[in-house]
Amino acid sequence: MVKIFRIKGEVLGKDEPMVFTKEYRALKEEHALELMYSEIGSKHRVRRRMIKVHEVKEISEDEVTDPILKKMLAMY
Repeated sequence: MVKIFRIKGEVLGKDEPMVFTKEYRALKEEHALELMYSEIGSKHRVRRRMIKVHEVKEISEDEVTDPILKKMLAMY
């Protein structure tokens, strides 16, 4: 069954750290982390070692704050 994960962390290496919170649908925590590394690395041109993850938490559909993910969930 597909779960929803919230990942909190920061990107180092720029002028000042960029704090982020991302939400992903994935089967496992590892898959959600891979999606996050891929997305942030691609958009901000940083290597994986520059991304520090502080928290990975499974959340319920009611806790989702990402508007795109909310719309996707409403379709099911």
